[in-house]
Amino acid sequence: MLRQLSAHAPRVAFNFKSRRLVHGGCGQRLTTRALSSATVSPPSKAIVYDVHGPPDTVTKLVEVPAVEVKEKEVCVKMLAAPINPSDINRIQGVYPVRPDPPAVGGYEGVGEVLSVGSSVTSLSSGDWVIPSPPSFGTWQTYIVKNENVWHKIEKGVPMEYAATITVNPLTALLMLEHCVTLNSGDSIVQNGATSMVGQCVIQLAKSRGIHSINIIRDRPGVDEVKEMLKNLGADEVFTESELEVKNVKSFLGGIPEPALGFNCVGGNAASLVLKFLRQGGTMVTYGGMSKKPVSVSTSSFIFKELSLRGFWLQKWLSADKAEESRGMIDRLLSLVQEGKLKYKMELASFDDFSTALDKALGKLGSQPKQVIKF
Repeated sequence: MLRQLSAHAPRVAFNFKSRRLVHGGCGQRLTTRALSSATVSPPSKAIVYDVHGPPDTVTKLVEVPAVEVKEKEVCVKMLAAPINPSDINRIQGVYPVRPDPPAVGGYEGVGEVLSVGSSVTSLSSGDWVIPSPPSFGTWQTYIVKNENVWHKIEKGVPMEYAATITVNPLTALLMLEHCVTLNSGDSIVQNGATSMVGQCVIQLAKSRGIHSINIIRDRPGVDEVKEMLKNLGADEVFTESELEVKNVKSFLGGIPEPALGFNCVGGNAASLVLKFLRQGGTMVTYGGMSKKPVSVSTSSFIFKELSLRGFWLQKWLSADKAEESRGMIDRLLSLVQEGKLKYKMELASFDDFSTALDKALGKLGSQPKQVIKF
C-alpha cells in the first residue's frame, strides 16, 4: 500500500536539481528564504521510492517544496502520466537504465506550462507540453526543467493520449518504419497483439495498407478479444493453441507471407511468429513478458535465412533522435485526432494512486492501461 506523510511525520522533500531527498524542516526554511525574490514553482507532491523493491511497498507520497525557476527553465503543472511496465521495472531495479534512488517514478506524461524563466522564448503559460524524449520523474504535480526538455503539442488532443504517446505508440511506429521496408499489400505477424504496442501496430499497419496476423494467448472471452482487434483493423487473429499445427501458413489464405514479425512475449509465442515468416524474414523482439527465452531452430537460420534483432526505444532516442522523434509524435497525435489511432485506458485520480498501481501490477486481474490524472 502507498505510504503517505502523516501530520506528525518529518517533512521529506525532493530536490529537483540534485535528484536527492532532503529531510528536515530547517533545510526547507532556508530554501524558502533563498527563493523569496525569485520565480518559483508551487509546492508539489510526488510519488517517490527511496530504495529499489516492490512498487506497492517502496513507493510513498511526499511533499515537495517550491524550487526556483531559472532563466531557461519551465515550470509545468502535470495533467496526466501513465503507469507503464517499464516504470514498474525501474522501481524494482531490474530495468537496464534507471535513476538512482531516491527518485520520483514515471517516465512520460503531459502537462500545462505554468510559468517560464526570463530567457524562455519557445513556450508560454498555458501551452501543453510533453517531455520529449521521455524524462524520469513524471509522477508529480509540478516539474521544473530546462525548456529543451519540453515539446509543445496541440491542446485539442485527449489528455490521456497525449500522456501515453511517447513510449508505446512511438515504439510501434518506429518498428514498422525502421526495421524492414514495407509496402502496401505486405504483411506483418505479431504476438502480444492485445498490448498497447500491439494495438498500435495493427492500426498503423492498416493505415498503410499492410496486413496484420495477430497471435494472442488463450483466455476466457477470447471471441470478444478477437472481435476487438478486428475492429481495430486486424486481418487475422489466432490463439496460441489454434496454431499448434504443423503448417501455420495454411491459415494465411490470400495474405502474403509476412516479411516482418514482432515479439514481446518470448517462448512458444516467439516460435509461432517465426513459423509465419517468409524466406529471409525478420523478427524484432521488443519485450519478454513470458520471461522465457527465444528459441530458434538451426533450419530457420540456414534454410529460411531468418534474421533476429531487438528494439529498445530508449536506446534509439539516446542516439540524438530528439527532433525526429518529435515529428513522429506529432504524426501520431494527428492520427489520434483523426480517430485513426486508439487504445483502451483508464483514468485514475492521483489521490487513488495506490489502486491504480495495484491494477498496473496485475493484482486486480486484467486491466486497461492506468493513467494518473493530477
